[in-house]
Amino acid sequence: MTDFKVIMSELEARHEELLTRKNTPDEHYNGIYTRYRNPILTARHTPLHWRYDFDPQSNPFCMERIGMNAVMNAGAIKWHDKYIVVARVEGADRKSFFAVAESPNGIDNFRFWDYPIRMPEYGEPATNIYDMRLTAHEDGWIYGVFCIERKDPDAAPGDLSSAVAAAGIARTRNLVDWERLPDLVSKSQQRNVVLHPEFVDGKYAFYTRPQDGFIDTGNGQGIGWALVDDIARAEIVGETIINRRYYHTIKEGKNGEGPHPIKTPHGWLHLAHGVRSCAAGLRYVLYLYMTELERPWVPLAEPAGLFMGPEGEERIGDVSNVLFSNGWIADPDGRVFIYYASSDTRLHVATSTVERLVDYCLHTPADGLTTGRSVEQLWKLIDKNLKR
Repeated sequence: MTDFKVIMSELEARHEELLTRKNTPDEHYNGIYTRYRNPILTARHTPLHWRYDFDPQSNPFCMERIGMNAVMNAGAIKWHDKYIVVARVEGADRKSFFAVAESPNGIDNFRFWDYPIRMPEYGEPATNIYDMRLTAHEDGWIYGVFCIERKDPDAAPGDLSSAVAAAGIARTRNLVDWERLPDLVSKSQQRNVVLHPEFVDGKYAFYTRPQDGFIDTGNGQGIGWALVDDIARAEIVGETIINRRYYHTIKEGKNGEGPHPIKTPHGWLHLAHGVRSCAAGLRYVLYLYMTELERPWVPLAEPAGLFMGPEGEERIGDVSNVLFSNGWIADPDGRVFIYYASSDTRLHVATSTVERLVDYCLHTPADGLTTGRSVEQLWKLIDKNLKR
């Protein structure tokens, strides 16, 4: 017979040790951000009472009954002096759901709330939901905008991979009770939609990513900007592309807004992801750009290349060679907590400051789009340094 109590006691001790493990900064320095050594959330961080049946009569071998595969892509918000992430948790059955975890310092000691979010359905039940962007809007609500995936009804017989995507919208006052609003109406598929935190000309503003298909962008040119009159009946009737894709860059395949931008005295600070194809498949990296303060749809600055890419063990996971972020928190003192996932498997944190990130955006050379221009920029820096 299995000694149920002994096994459960050992599981609880190891789990508590994992949850309370101190996270320390990585020693690598680039002046822009600080990475931390340990992931802040993984499948092993999920509560034991999600995974194990605690009744020895119905679980005599102390088996994990509901398996968790990954914790990733989390929206983030400061709430009651706690650092809150609404993470995408993927079960062993490949279905994702949202769950809230909180930390006292934003770097370690993250603990999930007892229950995951029960997200109300709208229309046809979603096969999968994921990647929530959180926005505390000036209208007083906290909004979650997330991807909804359903099987493509026009798929050929036997095709069990084709899907269609839409942007789901929900709102809450307490991160527990969610009111589901109608999905965003759009002529194109939308998988990366973010709500701007302020009204613009009295309207709600969205960052979009129009795509012809679920995977391929087709004619989608990049990150879009759209205004809607009523968030309870949100419809995209026109989009302006504010951050474009370019050939032979980190975002030649596609790009998408991460969390909602941070407002700074110099403009809106944006975190986004860029995708390109390589021999290993699709490579996802993070990059920054800025738009004007009074006109958030007008580009202001964009440093060349990636801001952050997968390193070391971050390269390995269910979908390797991927960094993705849809959540960050800017504290009143200017410190920024960047929550990013690696390889669709685990969630990490990096820290910086608004001042550093703005300096990076405004004073780092833009992409010249050719080797010749890149070398000229490098020569200018070398000349400046060697002639000092």
